[in-house]
Amino acid sequence: MDTAVRARATGGGRGVLEGAFALLDALRRLGGEAGVTGLAAACGMPKSTAHRLLEQLVALEAVERRGPRYRLGAQLYRLGQAWQPHPGLRVAGRLPLHRLRAATGGSVLLAVLREERALTVCSVPGRVEPLVPVRDGEAFPLDTALGKALRGPVRGGAVLDREEVVAGVCCAALPVRSPAGAVVGAVAAMVEAGQRLEVVAGRVAEAASAVTRALARAGVEVRA
Repeated sequence: MDTAVRARATGGGRGVLEGAFALLDALRRLGGEAGVTGLAAACGMPKSTAHRLLEQLVALEAVERRGPRYRLGAQLYRLGQAWQPHPGLRVAGRLPLHRLRAATGGSVLLAVLREERALTVCSVPGRVEPLVPVRDGEAFPLDTALGKALRGPVRGGAVLDREEVVAGVCCAALPVRSPAGAVVGAVAAMVEAGQRLEVVAGRVAEAASAVTRALARAGVEVRA
């Protein structure tokens, strides 16, 4: 946090909001739980200011206090789950992703393009979880197979990664399209090296098509 933000954090209005969000982001970066001293240092604000803002966030259930430490709270989780990158996309992806996980054994995810990153909106961990953890809300660079599929259009089938990013892990990714044909996301399956990646790619294609069909059944036209 720069000097101007630190000064405003002690005042009212927008400065207080900036300080509160800085603390929430610091909690995220510090693994979800930290003490007030570490949070104040991470945000570059006085410890007394950090403590006051954290207690206000506790009262709003955005943060929970466990002894001398703080962690993200249930209300913040509920608000985050309500965020939709595109109407209906997360719901449309749930069943196809679970089926893709069952068919491949891999870690599977549905992502959208957000601020030049591939942002995961729905995921199911698989056997490569120790090597590449997948979590909703995690972001990947666009030089991965998933990022390349998001940039679309993809010609000649799925984008394949044969251990190019992580040793021992291969990936197949394809765009997800709205009922009108616009690329609105991408599905990827990350599997152990040695699997037939072309077969995995076929399963990924089935999942991507299933998401599009689910969007059409729901009558949702997804924004590009």
